Amino acid sequence: MDKALAREVLEAKEAAREVLLHNAEGPCEGLPRTAGWGYPEPYTRDLMISSLGILASGDRGLRSVLRRVLERCAQNQTGRGHIPSLVHDPLDRGASDTTPLFLLAVALYRRESGEEDFLADAVERSLTWMAYQCPGDEGLVAQLPTSDWRDEQWVLGFGLYVNAIVHAYLRLYGREGEAARLAEVANMPVTQGEAQERHVHEGLRARSGPHYALWSYKIYSSERLDLLGNCLAVITGLADKPRSREIVQWVERECDGLRERGELAVDLPPCFFPYIRPGDPDWRPRYERYNRPGEYHNGGIWPFISAFYVVAALAAGLPQVAERRLAALTVLNRLISDRERVESGTRRDHRAAAGWGFNEWIKAQDASARGQDWQTWSAAMYLYAAECVERGRVLYFGE
Repeated sequence: MDKALAREVLEAKEAAREVLLHNAEGPCEGLPRTAGWGYPEPYTRDLMISSLGILASGDRGLRSVLRRVLERCAQNQTGRGHIPSLVHDPLDRGASDTTPLFLLAVALYRRESGEEDFLADAVERSLTWMAYQCPGDEGLVAQLPTSDWRDEQWVLGFGLYVNAIVHAYLRLYGREGEAARLAEVANMPVTQGEAQERHVHEGLRARSGPHYALWSYKIYSSERLDLLGNCLAVITGLADKPRSREIVQWVERECDGLRERGELAVDLPPCFFPYIRPGDPDWRPRYERYNRPGEYHNGGIWPFISAFYVVAALAAGLPQVAERRLAALTVLNRLISDRERVESGTRRDHRAAAGWGFNEWIKAQDASARGQDWQTWSAAMYLYAAECVERGRVLYFGE
C-alpha cells in the first residue's frame, strides 16, 4: 500500500471508529443504533455483521458493547432457539439470517475473548433451530422470500447468502463433517430442465459462470449474481481457491461491461447483477417503487458488501485487486446524503468523522448516496476490510 493510500485509510479508520462510538448507545434500552440518525433501532443482522469490524478494531469499549448485544439476543431468543430481528424485541421474528449470524458472531467473540463457553446454552438452542431449517437433511437450509437482509427482494428456497453463513459457523464450531456436507451439496450445479432427477439434490453452482446462484429450489433458480453471498463463499472456504479466483476475476470483467454501458459509475461492484428490469420474469410490481434497477437491493452499491468484496479478493489470492477496491471504498465512504445533518450532529469528540458519510447504499448509475448516513455496518465492515488488507490475510476465516 503506497503512503498516500495508507494515510487515507488511516483517516477513514479513525472516522469509522468514531461513527461506531457515536452509534454505540441508542434510544432502545441503550442498545446500539443501526445508523447515526435514520435507524435508531438495534437491528440484529446489522450488528451481528458489524461484529467482524468491531472485533478487528481491537477497541475494548466497542467489544464490550458487542458483548452486551449478544447477551441481549440470547435473553430474547425463542424457546426453540430463533434469534429475533430486533435485539430488544423478542416478538419481532421471522428473519432467516439472524440466527446464523448470531452463531457466527458468538463464535468470533469467543475466539477474540478466550471465553470458550460464552452463551453456551443459547448457542446449542440456535444450532438446534438451524438443524430444523434443513428440509431435506442434505445440508442446505431453506428460507422464505424477503426474510434475509433483502427485505425488498425475493430469495426462495436455498439461498446462497444464508448457506454461506451456515457453512462458516459450522467450521468455527468444529463441525467439519456437517460443513463438508453442506459444501458438497452447494457445489453441485443448479438443476436444469423440466424435471429433477430422483435423488439428485439441487445445488448452488451456477451454469452461466464461475459464480454461485442467488438461490435454487427444485427445478427453479436464479443465476443472477449475489455479491454478498459469493464473497462469503470465497472468504469462508465454501469455494476452493481456483473457483474463488475465477469468481473475483469474472466480477471484475462483468463490472467493466457495466461501466461501458453506463450502468455503473463507481469502481466497485453492485450488490446484484444483472439488474432485474420491468418485463423480466422475476420483476415484481413493488420493485418499481422500492427496488428499481441499480438501486437498493436491485444493484445498489452497499459499502458494507464492498468491504466483503475487498476481503474476498484478498482471500482469492488477488491482493492488488483488494488494494485497488479498498482505495475505491475509501472514496465511496466520503459520500454523504444529508451533509447538513452530519455536520450539525457531529459531537466535538467525533470531529474526525465529520467529512465521512459511511452511507447505507449508493445508486449504481450516478454514484449518489441514497441511504442513511453513518451506517453502523458500513463503518464496521470498512474497519474489517482495512485491517485484512493491512495485515495481508483474511482475519478469522483464513487462519
